[in-house]
Parts: sequence; C-alpha cells; structure tokens
Amino acid sequence: MQVGSQEAPSAIDDAEARIVVPQPRGRRRGVTIIHVAKQAGVSPMTVSRVINGDPGVREETRVLVNATIRELNYTPNLSARSLVTSRELRIGVIYANPSAAFMSGFLAGVFEEASARAAQLILLKGKQGGVPTHEEIEQLIASGIGGVILTPPLGESDAVRQILRDAGLPLAVVAGRVADAISVGIDDRRAAHDMTRHLIALGHRRLGFIVGNPDQTASAERLAGFSEAAREAGVETCVAQGDFSYASGLVAGERLLDAAAPPSAIFASNDDMAAAVVSVAHRRHLDVPRDLTVAGMDDSIAATTLWPPLTTIRQPVQELAGEALRLLIDEMRAAQGKGPRCVARVLDHMLVERESTAPPMR
Repeated sequence: MQVGSQEAPSAIDDAEARIVVPQPRGRRRGVTIIHVAKQAGVSPMTVSRVINGDPGVREETRVLVNATIRELNYTPNLSARSLVTSRELRIGVIYANPSAAFMSGFLAGVFEEASARAAQLILLKGKQGGVPTHEEIEQLIASGIGGVILTPPLGESDAVRQILRDAGLPLAVVAGRVADAISVGIDDRRAAHDMTRHLIALGHRRLGFIVGNPDQTASAERLAGFSEAAREAGVETCVAQGDFSYASGLVAGERLLDAAAPPSAIFASNDDMAAAVVSVAHRRHLDVPRDLTVAGMDDSIAATTLWPPLTTIRQPVQELAGEALRLLIDEMRAAQGKGPRCVARVLDHMLVERESTAPPMR
C-alpha cells in the first residue's frame, strides 16, 4: 500500500488499495491541467482525454486543446496521464466529518471496495476538518482523478459539487440526498420513526431529541421521523440542536436535562452525541437506563465500547461507502458523453436493542 500521510486510520492499514493523500501546498506555480482547461474552455477531464489519445474526443476539440497546451507550454505529468482505464482507476475522496466513528466505518468500506476494484484513492481533507479550499479541490482535480466520492456534510455542499461538476467529474454522495449525483443512504425518516416508536413502546412519555448538523438532509429527516412518531402517540417532546459531534452532544444533553420537566428518554441523531448524553448523565449521578434511557443512531464503534452499550439504529456505513464507490466506478467505466447519472440507492437499517434503554422509573 502506498501511503502519503499519517492521517490514514490504523483500523484500515491492511487495505490493499493504493492511497495517495495530497498535502496542503502553497499557491500553485507553473501551468496545470486546470489552466489548460480554462484557457481552452473545456473540462480538465477532456484535456486528460486529449493527452491520453482518447479516440472519443472530437477532432476540433483535440486541435484546440493541443494548441492551448503548446501556447501555455504545459508539460503533462504522470498524474495527469492517469485517465480512467481498465488498468487503473483514480478516485478522489473528499471528507470533513466531525464523527470519527462514522469516518472509520466509511474509510473501511471505501478502501475494501477500492482494493477489490484495483482502484487508487486520493484523499483530501480540509484543514482542521473544515471544507477544503477551492484551490485544494482544483489540485485534486489536476491530479488526474476520474471521479469523486463525497462524505457528509460535503456531499450536500452546492459550492463543492459545482466545482466538481465544472470539471466534468462524476460524483457519488454518501449519507446525503442530492439531485445531480449518485446518492447512497438509508431512509433516515423511517429509521428515526422506528426508534421513537420503540421508546414509546417502552412506556416513555417525555422524549428528548438531539438534532444533527443543520446543513445535512439526514438531520432534518431524522427530526421529522421523531416528530411524526411522537405526534402519532401524543407524547411530550423537547428538542436541542447538535452537529453530530461529541462536544455538541454534551451541550445538548445538559440543556435537555436542565428542563423543568426533563425527558425520561433522550434520542440523539448519532452515537457520538448519544455517548455524550451518557457522560452527562453519569456526571449528574443518573443511572442509565434506570434514571435515563439513551438511544443513538449509526451503530458505530462508540455504541459497543460505551457503558452501558447503546441501543441504536444500525446504519451500514461500511456498506454505504462500498456501494457508493461501486456505482461511481461503474459510471466512470461507462460510455462517455452521456451526462451524469443520478442514482438514489437506499439500504436497509436495523434497530439494535442494548442496555442503554429500559422502561421509565417515574
């Protein structure tokens, strides 16, 4: 395995996929494939096809691109020659996710599928977990990738997707819903509805809910599922805002338990925030689940390493990542010039009951 950064998680060190992690660089010097594409008025992928002698490029486009290459004195590097072929697939993976548990499952799934497909992954992570800059994304495009897979919340960033669409690259989005790319996820609304009904069936009549990142469709869908089930049963609810991070779960948990009539059960939009609620409960000398029931979503590592283990919704993150990459590779290998394929694939979820939930004591 070829590793260019120490950021790759140890949990997936055994993956056989070739991995290259572009390092942050200063302002670009010299001419890149991006400059050639802009000057010629075509996409970087078209420039790459011309460089590689793809017979599917129109003659007038080939002449224009070659003239621009000569005019700018551009010298293609090895990366720029890595056009999608049956021998090698170069795929960009852009991520900025506050949940380490989600990313662990995602990377395990994407590396396994990449290894099986003999694909090369190029990872790009924004500084301090933020959104990568326009220049960083252009550098990734210039490396010769043939497609991109996006993790939440980047998959639903119009700005990020626009840069990639302008480059003519096929996209796959994991755990998000967009109309202009391949999307793979679960039915978040139904999953949250199922968990809420489970808590109500245990006898809870005051339910708290912690919402995830407001920029993600999954957050709104999970809140909608919770609210719908609570309304159907006529139970009391209180809601606190989080962002899927453990730190936000601590703040939200404190807020819910400080209420005049605190909930007897708190359902968090992911396991990281649910784990934070358990921590808050312990600090307040509340027993989980005797004094407070806690439930999460994702069935991440946190769900089983925590005490008590979390009742949660299993979102098959590893399978989602693998399916997204498989669909993306299939599109990259399909005939060119057909436009983007917008496939929405929904995988099954499962409610996993563990020791963090029980009937209310009061």
